[in-house]
Amino acid sequence: MKKSARLNHGGIMANYQCNAACRHCLYASSPDRDEGYITRESAKEICGILKKGSCRSVHIGGGEPFLNFDGLIALLEEARKAGIRVEYIETNGFWAEDEKQAVAYLQALSKAGGDTLCISLDPFHAEYVAFSLPLRLAEICRRNGFGYFLWQERFLQTLAQVAPGEAHSRDVLEGKISKNYVLETARRYGISMGGRAVNIEGEYAEPKETESLLSNKPCSGLMSSDHFHVDLFGRFIPPGCTGFAIPIEEMVNGIPDGKYPAFEASYTGGVASLVEFAKTANFEPESEYTSKCALCFYTRKWLSENTEACPELDPKHYAASLTYY
Repeated sequence: MKKSARLNHGGIMANYQCNAACRHCLYASSPDRDEGYITRESAKEICGILKKGSCRSVHIGGGEPFLNFDGLIALLEEARKAGIRVEYIETNGFWAEDEKQAVAYLQALSKAGGDTLCISLDPFHAEYVAFSLPLRLAEICRRNGFGYFLWQERFLQTLAQVAPGEAHSRDVLEGKISKNYVLETARRYGISMGGRAVNIEGEYAEPKETESLLSNKPCSGLMSSDHFHVDLFGRFIPPGCTGFAIPIEEMVNGIPDGKYPAFEASYTGGVASLVEFAKTANFEPESEYTSKCALCFYTRKWLSENTEACPELDPKHYAASLTYY
């Protein structure tokens, strides 16, 4: 499978730790994930590889990038040195309470090469961050001429039904918004049911017989160069299919044949091929799963925990995905 990717647009994940543990988080971030943050040296190396792979622009996400502001500035500086434009920086706005500090942050970001914030705003984030804070941050940006957009602004009307100055439990949001706000929010987002969102599908979707889910359609999107991510450890994470993690250098220079059997099986033969491979390691699938993606997720989880033959599978991701729900 000696195949390389010509990169287009992606994101650099500065960390996995976050002050929130949102239900839809594709990367299963949370307060209890490792405190590690991308170093200047790693940022320099990653940006150099991205440039070699023809990537000209990225966004910065996490986790929550603003948990280590000095580290964020270093990342911005290294991206600028490499000639990679930072389109926006993601944040849930938790740091907007102190306006003086927030303005100082915006000034430092501008100096380092950042000019736009993507500010999270939705019922899932509102379980952890009072939604008055992202709105406050947006207003601070507006007054100071700093670019921003609310992701997603369409949830403003939904959130208007709850008090803005505090975070809210699921029980409160179900009472104020809708008994099914979790499912409704996921549908409106159009999110991928991977990462922690696998729990949403598990709660609401009807299970199907495993045999009916064994598609042999190749998962060619695993090599997609659009909206991929690279984490702080320099690992390429395919768009929408977290839990796979392959060194970005190999994605650019070429993936060695046979080195990543679970990835190769999925890429060439879909979930049916993945399950067949897992069976050679004594995996026995359940009789039912909610979707072929759920079948894939739980097969990869089992492999990450029961064999050392798949270095491309990150066991921490699967454990974190099924926590905090």
